[in-house]
Amino acid sequence: MKKTFLSAAAAAVLFTLSASGYAQSITATAETLDSAEAKIALKAAQLNARYKITEASTNNRIHMTAELY
Repeated sequence: MKKTFLSAAAAAVLFTLSASGYAQSITATAETLDSAEAKIALKAAQLNARYKITEASTNNRIHMTAELY
């Protein structure tokens, strides 16, 4: 019984540590930088995450990539 509890506790700690280091990349396309960032912010809020913009480019439209964490 004690061994099972320790194994479960160790698994929970490892899962928490690995999940906290996981980052997800998301993208948005819009007409302006502000509207592209607003889309990124909305997606992050829906996932209860913070974001960091990692790339933005333009070719008649804005394409933005961000990393959620």
